[in-house]
Amino acid sequence: MSIYKFNPDDAKRFGLEQHIKFQTRGDELQFKYCPYCRNRTDDKNTFAINLNTGQFKCLRASCGAHGNMLTLARDFGFSLGRDVDEYYQRKRMFKDIRKYPRPTSHPPAIEYMEGRGISKAVTEKYNIGQHKDGALAFPFYDENDDLQFIKYRNADPKPGQSKEWCENGCKPILFGMNRCNFENDTLIMTEGQIDSLSVAEAGIENAVSVPTGAKGFTWVPYCWDFLHRFKRLIIFGDCENGHITLLEEMSRRFHGAVLHVREEDYKGCKDANEILNKYGKDAIVEAVKNAVPVNVARIKPMASVARKDMTQMKMIKSGLATLDRTIGGFYFGTLIIVTGERGKGKSTLTSQFATYAVHQGITTFLYSGELMDWMLQDWFERQAAGQENINALKNENGFTTYSVNSDTLEKIKGWYERLLYVYDNALSLDQEDDYEGLTDTLEKAIRIYGCKFIVIDNLMTAMEDDVKSDLYRQQTVFVGKLAKMAKRYDAIIILVAHPRKAGVQKFDNDDVAGSANITNLADVVMRYSDAENDDNDPAPPQRSLQVFKNRLTGRLCRPIPLWFEESSKRISEDPGNFERELGWETEEEWSEPDDDNPFV
Repeated sequence: MSIYKFNPDDAKRFGLEQHIKFQTRGDELQFKYCPYCRNRTDDKNTFAINLNTGQFKCLRASCGAHGNMLTLARDFGFSLGRDVDEYYQRKRMFKDIRKYPRPTSHPPAIEYMEGRGISKAVTEKYNIGQHKDGALAFPFYDENDDLQFIKYRNADPKPGQSKEWCENGCKPILFGMNRCNFENDTLIMTEGQIDSLSVAEAGIENAVSVPTGAKGFTWVPYCWDFLHRFKRLIIFGDCENGHITLLEEMSRRFHGAVLHVREEDYKGCKDANEILNKYGKDAIVEAVKNAVPVNVARIKPMASVARKDMTQMKMIKSGLATLDRTIGGFYFGTLIIVTGERGKGKSTLTSQFATYAVHQGITTFLYSGELMDWMLQDWFERQAAGQENINALKNENGFTTYSVNSDTLEKIKGWYERLLYVYDNALSLDQEDDYEGLTDTLEKAIRIYGCKFIVIDNLMTAMEDDVKSDLYRQQTVFVGKLAKMAKRYDAIIILVAHPRKAGVQKFDNDDVAGSANITNLADVVMRYSDAENDDNDPAPPQRSLQVFKNRLTGRLCRPIPLWFEESSKRISEDPGNFERELGWETEEEWSEPDDDNPFV
C-alpha cells in the first residue's frame, strides 16, 4: 500500500522546480539532462519519467539513476504533499526513551482506571502507570514493543494546571500498537486512550488511539506502514453534534475500507468510555459490530431505498387507449422519446398529448425549435376544439385554412389560461444577450410556474451548444440533464428526436439519430411513422405508433394504427370517431377504467 498515488502533473512540477527543460514524447516526460548526473553534453533526453507510472531512469551507464516520484521526493526534497513530506522526515532525531523503565501500574492508577470502568487486568496489560507528581502515564509502544511516546493525564487538575501533556521530543505513534494482532485485519481507532482501553475492556482486540487529539495527525508518517497492515479501519471517535471525530481525515488517508460506529449506537454518549460506564461491555461490542461504511457519493445500502408501489405511482393518460394499456400511461418522473421521420406528424402527436395533460389539470410547457409560438397555439386550440367547432375557409387559390369559432375559442383560452405555457423563441432571436440555456428555462418553468408536463420539439434545435464538446457528447449531456430533471422534479418530459435514416423498416432504439445514450437515458421510446397498409382495408391507417422501450413495466406492443383529421389536427385510433370531451366542454373529472392498469 503506497503513501502516494502518482499524478503526471507532479513530474512536470519537478522539472520546473529543478529548472530543467522538458518535453512530452508519447507517454514519457523527457528532460534535457538528468537531475542526478546533470550531464550537459549534446546527448540529450537520456532522463525521462513515465507519465503512466511515475518511474524514471537515466540511460547513461555512468549514472543509471532510477526509481519513482517518491525517490525524487526523498533525494531532492521535492514535496509530494504533507503525508509524503512527513514520511521522509521519519528518521529525524527524537528522544530515545526506549530504555525508560517500563511503567508499572501503581495502586492509585489502578483505582482511577477502575473508576472509569477499566479493570486491573487491562490497566496492567497496557502498563498504565503513574508519574512522580501523581499524574497517570500512558506509554505508547510501537509494533516492536519499543517505547516511543508517553502521554500524561492529570486526574484532578488544579486551576491553571494542564489536564494532559506529552513527554517532550518523543516520536508520535498510536497507543496500543504493541497489543495488536496482525492476523486480524480490522483496526479500531478512538480519540482518547481511555476510549481505546474501553474497547479492549469489552474483549475487542486491535483498539488503538491517537496521541494528540482529533486534530493532530503528526503520527501518520510514523505509523503508515503499521496502519496499512490492516484492511479495515473502524473509527470510534468522539460523537459531538452528529459529527464523529477522526472520520473525515482518516477516510481520506486510509487506503482500505473505512467504517464508523453509527450515531445511534453512541446512545447519546460522547465516547466509548461513557458508553461502557452507562450501558456496559455489550453496548461497546454492539457498536463495533454495527459499524457501517462511510458514505460514498452514489453508493447506498439497498435496504435504505424508499420502496415504491408502481400501482400507486402518479400518472396521467396519453389519450390513446392502446398506448395507455401498454405503458400504463405517462408516469411522473420519466423521460419519453418520440421519434419518427420528418414530416410524419410527431409535433402533432406531442401537441395532442399536451391537450390531454391540460385536460387532466397538469400545468404544461411547450418548446418548439421549428414552430413559432402562434403556430403552436393554433395547433393546440384546433385539437382542443374538435371539427364541429372549426370553420373551414377556402381561398381563391383553392387552399383551405381552418380557424376555431370565436365563442369556442374564448372558452378554450379560459380553460388553458393558467395551465399552458410556451417557450418564447422570438425572445432568443431578438435579445441574444439575454439568452440562457434551455435546461435553465425548463427548470424555471417547473419551479416557478409549476409545469409538470413538458414537450421539447426537437432534440437538435433544443440542444445547448458547447464548442468544447463533439455532437454526441453534447447530446448525451443534454438528454442526461432532462432525465435528471424529470426525476428530481417528478415531471413528465417528452423529447422529440429524429431517426438516423428515413424509411427504416426494421426499427430499433439504435436507429434514433445521434448518441446511443439518447435512448439509454430514456424511460420510454416510441416511434410514430407511416402505417403498413392492407390494400383490402377500406380505411387504411395513415400512421402507426409503436413502443420500442418501456423501462417501467417492460411491456411493448405491436404498431398501433392511427388516423389523422386535417381540420382538428386530431389523431385517433378510430377512423370514424375523432370526438373528444375535454375540460373546456365539461366539468366532469377524467375517468380511469381499471382495465387500463397494466399491473391488475
